[in-house]
Amino acid sequence: MSPRAIVFAYHDVGVRCLATLLAAGIQVDLVVTHRDDPAENVWFASVERLARDNGLDVLSDAGPSDEILRRARDLAPDFLFSFYYRHMLPEAWLGLASRGAFNMHGSLLPRYRGRAPVNWAILHGEAETGATLHRMAAKPDAGPIVDQMAVPILPDDLALDVFRKVTVAAELVLHRSLPRLLDGTAKLTPQDLSRGSYFGARTPEDGRIDWSRSAAEIHNLVRAVAPPYPGAFTMFRGEPLRILRTRLTPRAAPPGIHDDDSGLHAGCGDGRRLDILEAQRP
Repeated sequence: MSPRAIVFAYHDVGVRCLATLLAAGIQVDLVVTHRDDPAENVWFASVERLARDNGLDVLSDAGPSDEILRRARDLAPDFLFSFYYRHMLPEAWLGLASRGAFNMHGSLLPRYRGRAPVNWAILHGEAETGATLHRMAAKPDAGPIVDQMAVPILPDDLALDVFRKVTVAAELVLHRSLPRLLDGTAKLTPQDLSRGSYFGARTPEDGRIDWSRSAAEIHNLVRAVAPPYPGAFTMFRGEPLRILRTRLTPRAAPPGIHDDDSGLHAGCGDGRRLDILEAQRP
């Protein structure tokens, strides 16, 4: 008999990891996903569409509910999987699966636990991040690690570039971990939580540029929130300006934004010039 699973999933990582389970012959008895928010820029693939295309039972729910709990108990799955599902599963749910509950997180745990891990890693100027499959625990992103894979963050990578790499890493990590999970030989490594920190969700207001910061910090902010995320923004000549792409230079520039024969650029808090390659008025 094929192993049976309930999958909580959303976003591109959810799509690729659900597809990986199906390709491995896992019997997915229920998929729980989110309704798309009409106020959000939905630029990613649909878990619900993939599930329905494969004839799977799907619930599009705002969060964990009594209905889902009843369904999960009745189904008595071998595994629970969470792939970029936006709600933490209650601790009482984690014991419903006889062979464990596992989550795919978009960082190299224990670093960047919590929300928006790709964006935070870029914001802090990291040279790499990755994807981590771990067993779920009472605390978010704190359970023992099954496997993880690093991906590079290049100096001019935008958040979307890095997220696409992390999506591939998540698919590969799950693909190579499944045989060990299924035959019971997976070795789980406890996390040293002192080696990482927890980060919260980001809001559009967090994209406001503080020009007293260094050119590198501002460049990282622009990359971290570039579209399809809300974007970094400032005021220029009395009007709001979204700054979508920048380039660090070794040159100096006086404070403020300048538009001259050499193009749009800014002088930052450390005296360095930051070229503004792409900008947009609302």
